[in-house]
Amino acid sequence: MPAFVYLASQSPRRSQLLAQIGIRHELLLPDADGAHAEDAEALEAVLPGESPTAYVQRVTHLKLDAAVARHARRGLAAAPILCADTTVARGRTIYGKPLDAMDAARMLAELSGHSHRVLTALALQVGEQRLSALSVSRVTFAAMGAAQIDAYVATGEPLGKAGAYGIQGHAGAHVRHISGSYSGIMGLPLYETAELLRTAGFAL
Repeated sequence: MPAFVYLASQSPRRSQLLAQIGIRHELLLPDADGAHAEDAEALEAVLPGESPTAYVQRVTHLKLDAAVARHARRGLAAAPILCADTTVARGRTIYGKPLDAMDAARMLAELSGHSHRVLTALALQVGEQRLSALSVSRVTFAAMGAAQIDAYVATGEPLGKAGAYGIQGHAGAHVRHISGSYSGIMGLPLYETAELLRTAGFAL
C-alpha cells in the first residue's frame, strides 16, 4: 500500500476532504515564479464549443500532466498523484472562477432560482497508469434578490470558486436542493476518490 498521495491542488477544501477519509497526503503545488513558473489559469481556458463535461475532464488531465512533470523535475519520492477540477454549468454555459466581485454577482444572478450541474473530474497517476472518474451533481438555488447577492459577494467567499460560491459556506443558506455528492460539490467527491485510491492499493 502506498504510504501517501500527492495532492496537486491549492484548494484547502480538497486537502481537508482527503484528511477526512484518513489519507495522508503532501501538496504538490505549481512554481509561482522562477525558471519553471507555471500559469495555472491558462490551463482553465474554455475551448470554443466545448461541453462542460469535456472541459472539466480535459483541464483535469492537463493539470495532472503538469503535476507529473513537476514531480519529476523536483526529484520527489514516488507516490500516486491526485488532481481534480470542478466546474459549474447551466445547460452548456460554463461558470468558472469569477474575475472579480462584479463577475461573481453576474454569475450568482444567473444561477439564482435555477438548477445547475456541478461537475468534478478526478485523475490519479499511479506510475505509468492513469485512472480517472467524474462526479456530476445538481444544485438548485432559491431565488436571490440583488441585496442578498451583494451581501454574499461582500463576504469575499465567491472569489476563487467555480460558479462564484462555496456550498459549505454562506451560500448554503440559499441552496434549496442538492442531488448527488455533497463532497463533489465542495470539490472532491469522496466516494469516487476512494474508489480510485483503492485501485491504487490504498486500504479504504
